[in-house]
Amino acid sequence: MLIRSEQMTALSNALTNTFESDMVSHLNRCFPPQCAVLGEEEVRNTIRYGLQRSRGYGITSSREVCMYVDLMMVFGRDFDRDPKLPWAAAILNGKRWQNPTAKVDQLYRTAKLHQP
Repeated sequence: MLIRSEQMTALSNALTNTFESDMVSHLNRCFPPQCAVLGEEEVRNTIRYGLQRSRGYGITSSREVCMYVDLMMVFGRDFDRDPKLPWAAAILNGKRWQNPTAKVDQLYRTAKLHQP
């Protein structure tokens, strides 16, 4: 069986759309005030931006991307570049946590210590 690139693209888009819809529900459940202020389209834009930013750090699983976007909701869209949050960049760019799951878990543990 041969799968054409167009078929792979369609499958990838379908999975991304499903993830995005699941994330909209998740964020509205966990961060209702922020989502109310942003509105659905901006929530979706935030999810897309989080997907893009997290991929740059090798973070690609649904669980890990979800955690990354959650941190965006708590600490701000560009928390990974915020000079007031040096721990985030240190974890994401550091060599200590090569495994994406370990990296996100450490990021989440550290974030809990720095909650606003």
